[in-house]
Amino acid sequence: MKPATDTAPYRAPSWLPGGHLQTIYTSLFIRVPPLATRRERLELPDGDFLDFDWVDGRAGAPVVLLFHGLEGSADSHYARDLLAHARARGWHGVVAHFRGCSGEDNRLPRAYFAGDSGDIERMLRHVRAQHPGSPIYAVGVSLGGNALLKWLGEAGGAAHELVACAAGVSAPLDLTAAGHALDRGFNRRVYTARFLVTLKAKALRKAALFPGMLDAKAIAAATTFREFDTLVTARLHGFRDADDYWLRASSKPLLKSIAVPTLLINARNDPFLPAWALPGRNDVAPAVTLEQPEAGGHVAFPSGPFPGNLDWLPRRLMQHFDTQRG
Repeated sequence: MKPATDTAPYRAPSWLPGGHLQTIYTSLFIRVPPLATRRERLELPDGDFLDFDWVDGRAGAPVVLLFHGLEGSADSHYARDLLAHARARGWHGVVAHFRGCSGEDNRLPRAYFAGDSGDIERMLRHVRAQHPGSPIYAVGVSLGGNALLKWLGEAGGAAHELVACAAGVSAPLDLTAAGHALDRGFNRRVYTARFLVTLKAKALRKAALFPGMLDAKAIAAATTFREFDTLVTARLHGFRDADDYWLRASSKPLLKSIAVPTLLINARNDPFLPAWALPGRNDVAPAVTLEQPEAGGHVAFPSGPFPGNLDWLPRRLMQHFDTQRG
């Protein structure tokens, strides 16, 4: 494995052009070997639970904590890759699963959402309690990136208590822009349709378990994120509708308040978030580093000759961690 300090700025391979191809090919065809992990369950005071999948490292070594994306888990390709890089260094690595994402439905009439900063803090405090003397490097991917960044902005300087440095990868910082983009044309037929298969199945099980809370018939007929987020996400988490949820849960307005050294990686050809919605230097705090390569897709960043690999992203993240360690 090459040292993380060798990481160059991202450039897409010539054989894989365009944001859609980079996103879809990476998700479906580049394989990352499975990794043996240790499952830990945290029982919550509200009667629910959170599951953590660990790769254990040396005593006192840093902890890389990953918050996964929409319908992701420790089995997601980016999670396996980052945990493998942490293990190779003798570091601890852990994927914190949002409620209902670890392979078992959660117990309460709630789920997870892109602005769930309360659960972000619960997970961070749990990991800190497990490793009180180790630096914690937090990484949020896609939806998990938005939630982590929102928490970092809300916490401001107090975040230093729990996080040494952080990174957001392909985070939908402006959920309104992302929602509109995903509900149109090719995006709606491919990405949104794919996400809704599992999201709707979970929601329908919730509707059956908690009669009268959700409209099962309307959920079954939903074909857009706007419909799903109005019918389910907003209803379960105290928002008026999808527009209210997208506005209030977006992390972009809080990026100016982040105090922890934070790297934001967003490809400008990400199909999930238009380039015009990305933040500029004046939209973020001095602690935030913006990295916006022209290509890379959504949580993709493939590299190397055909059939390609996913080494660039974990190496770039490790480089960021090393820089903060001095």
